[in-house]
Amino acid sequence: MSRENLNDLQAFVAVARAGSFTRAAAQLGVSQSALSHTVRAMETRLGIRLLTRTTRSVSPTEAGERLLATVGPHLEEIEAGLAALSELRDKPAGTIRITTAEHAADTVLWPKLAKFLPDYPDIKVEINVDYGMTDIVAQRYDAGVRLGDQLAKDMIAVRIAPDMQVAVVGSPSYFSKRSPPRTPQELAAHSCISMRLPTHGGLLTWEFEKDGHALNVRVEGQIIFNNGARVLRAALDGFGLPYVPENMAQEHIAEGRLQKVLDDWCPTFPGYHLYYPSRRQSSPAFTLLVDALRFRV
Repeated sequence: MSRENLNDLQAFVAVARAGSFTRAAAQLGVSQSALSHTVRAMETRLGIRLLTRTTRSVSPTEAGERLLATVGPHLEEIEAGLAALSELRDKPAGTIRITTAEHAADTVLWPKLAKFLPDYPDIKVEINVDYGMTDIVAQRYDAGVRLGDQLAKDMIAVRIAPDMQVAVVGSPSYFSKRSPPRTPQELAAHSCISMRLPTHGGLLTWEFEKDGHALNVRVEGQIIFNNGARVLRAALDGFGLPYVPENMAQEHIAEGRLQKVLDDWCPTFPGYHLYYPSRRQSSPAFTLLVDALRFRV
């Protein structure tokens, strides 16, 4: 059925039920003359009169009654279905896919989602932990989470965490055998626990800065992981020094299981941001999630 025929049927049903071109025209938001022309054209096309017109009223003919009984309920179902879709559009519901690194998932996303999700049972969030710089458009993610200095220029970015301080830490058992390093250069004499990033297949660069002087250090050690939690576990077990986000090790530092070194050399990086394409049309669910994740001082 063409859209024109469907509009004609809607016009006929409105007039037949209202018993008046004037009232039906007001309901449909069209002029009385336009509505009358639509119904007459439909009758001409079908070759049968559907409405009996008098100066005071309009009523269906026998053919009109049959058409109204057949078509009317179906049009009501269509209207109800469209109304349901409208409600779904405005209701915070749906699945939101986010790609992120492990540390951001553990320290930022999950603590906030744990508070947010119980209030919106129809919103589902899928989190994919990935250290690579995923193309969120090509991989059909709704958003990604990365540090502020890793964001593409054509993305909308929303800060979701404060700036991130890094730390070099070691266990008391490790320092019972070796003196703590006083400069980044002294790391060459230590066993360091490295992390391999899938972004380019290389090891994480240990970046340091002091008094405006930046220094990148390549470290050596027995163990390399591609997972931050394993790096920290090895440090707690006394196998060496890792370079990690300070808040990842904060509990262990506070309780004496780990000790910070090179504190005056360890830099601060721009905090985590949620990013998504500027052309993305935000759903109510996505808008609510962004607001829940937004960093507030």
